[in-house]
Amino acid sequence: MKKTLGHAAIAALGLALAGTLPANADEVTQTADPAIATAVKDISAAHVRADIEKLVSFGTRSTISAQDPAAIKAGRGIGAAREWLKSQFQLYSKNCGGCLEVKTDEFVQEAGGRVPQPTPLTNVYAVLKGSDEDAKRVVLVTGHYDSRNTDVLNTTGDAPGANDDASGTAVSLESARALSKLKLRATVIFLAVAGEEQGLDGAKHFAQMARQAGWNIEAVLNDDIVGGDKSQGQDASLVRVFSEGNPAAADEKQLQVIRALGAESDSTSRELARYIQEVSEAYSSDVKPLLIFRPDRYLRGGDHTAFNTQGFAAVRFTEYRENFNHQHQTLRTENGIEYGDLLKFVDFDYVARVARLNALTLAALAAAPAPPVEVKLVTTNLDNDSTLKWRPSSGASSYEVIWRTPGAPTWEHVQSVADATTTTLKISKDNVVFAVRAVDKAGHRSLPVVPTPER
Repeated sequence: MKKTLGHAAIAALGLALAGTLPANADEVTQTADPAIATAVKDISAAHVRADIEKLVSFGTRSTISAQDPAAIKAGRGIGAAREWLKSQFQLYSKNCGGCLEVKTDEFVQEAGGRVPQPTPLTNVYAVLKGSDEDAKRVVLVTGHYDSRNTDVLNTTGDAPGANDDASGTAVSLESARALSKLKLRATVIFLAVAGEEQGLDGAKHFAQMARQAGWNIEAVLNDDIVGGDKSQGQDASLVRVFSEGNPAAADEKQLQVIRALGAESDSTSRELARYIQEVSEAYSSDVKPLLIFRPDRYLRGGDHTAFNTQGFAAVRFTEYRENFNHQHQTLRTENGIEYGDLLKFVDFDYVARVARLNALTLAALAAAPAPPVEVKLVTTNLDNDSTLKWRPSSGASSYEVIWRTPGAPTWEHVQSVADATTTTLKISKDNVVFAVRAVDKAGHRSLPVVPTPER
């Protein structure tokens, strides 16, 4: 029988024939941390179900629904949902001896578009502060806790929003509950935003606040519609991960550089997506990321877009196949078809698996040293070698150069350079895409940084 080569073998063969594969190069990987794996195992379908059931119980979580004390006491509307979210984060903090700081981002959304009158909005979040040295580095997970039915201006009708997006909110909650058991290098924020259905209002405000305050947010994981709708065609083994190519925050001069370098697929968001896949492989996650190199689904958007607009690396997690009869629909049955975002359509085990992948990624990022800075690829001379240099990063004990052929979607090869901050490889810079990442003594690896040319 004739043997065929896999993609990795073909890539390796091509590089070897081109004289560009050092003998000590290896395949790119992450190192699983037993403490992280143990903590994340605590995320369960039972906890996910309890979270989603509670959010659905508020009847509607429309951003413009009631928030007055009577509605909160009656347990209906977005105000009641907000107070419950705060109480859950506070409970998790109490259980870990006060390790979580529970906060709110409150503002008034001015009238316009899908907001008929000035409306108070509240983003609820919990902060797991990192070690003193690296606490200013932030990784973040978010889901929106508001919901809607067919009429986005309907403030009273039922809008259970079980999948869109109680499922994503449950990911933030479960990640907080699980990771609060760990001591991590970087700060982790567990966020639930309002106003997504009215125009990403909550996420826009939070991202703008973070940018104006100078927060160093390295990664944003947005979970929106991760309920694994139980209908024909769903693939519960996959979760889509969307990431932008050309950064939304790039100006025309920056875009010219990106085009000149052919770097359209090497935004920080793309590197975050690739990192998620590596984490999935290292921990043998029970749901696999399907990397979609597109900002979002066609002509649609989500809260990660608000963070991208502010220049942050952000990706979106979404189930493999959406059922549009179960999204943005008033509850009804027509011609034998049931419409509405109901609890019974959610696969709680799937949500738990997606939550575990999110938590693994957050913990891996937060446990890692800071990424190297000022990474440069020397292009002074016309030659077939490649010299890279960078400044050392906090917490790093060594560094790795990784690379891939330009047509490959993910990183293919890695070479350790110990604690050096410059190296020359016998690889033509014109044949591959390079990046550099930091590694600590325990094997935690940072996000990779693609070099810029230096003349």
